[in-house]
Amino acid sequence: MENPQEWEDKLCTKESFAEADLKRITFRNCRFEGCDFTQAHFNNSKCIDCTWIRCNLSLVRWDGCRLQGARFEECKIAGANFSKCDPLFFSVAFKKCLLETCNFSDIDLKGTSFAGSTLRETHFSQVKLTHADFRDCAFKGGLFHHTDLTGANFLNAANFSIDPTTNILKNARFSKEEAISLLSHLGILLE
Repeated sequence: MENPQEWEDKLCTKESFAEADLKRITFRNCRFEGCDFTQAHFNNSKCIDCTWIRCNLSLVRWDGCRLQGARFEECKIAGANFSKCDPLFFSVAFKKCLLETCNFSDIDLKGTSFAGSTLRETHFSQVKLTHADFRDCAFKGGLFHHTDLTGANFLNAANFSIDPTTNILKNARFSKEEAISLLSHLGILLE
């Protein structure tokens, strides 16, 4: 018999968890496909090796949540404050997601993939993003401030705004066409 505080190897398809109280639950190796988690509360939960595919995760509360080996694919994630997650085991990956008004400040995101995602008004302040993957990402607004982007991959990324005087860009990779945007912060005029 399953303990309601422990979900293991569950597959949930097209279920609504909107405004659900999912606090203090341990989710292990669970898969959620096409589910609605709008305004759900994962406060102090553990999500270990879980996958969300084509889910709506708008305004989800993650306070104190352990996201360990969490994967998000083609999800809408709006208003998430990932900086309130448990930082000890924090490891996530995003593939072709819409990340809107999310906050990743003060988190170690070394090697994190955002490949193919759209990032709107998403903030990375005081973040370690060494070797992060932003390939094929579309940015609109947002902030990179005092961020370590050493070895990060921005190939084919568009519309990012990164000030090279306040961020570390050593060995970061950019497409030639988009790399010109780095100069806008230096007050250089190209003709």
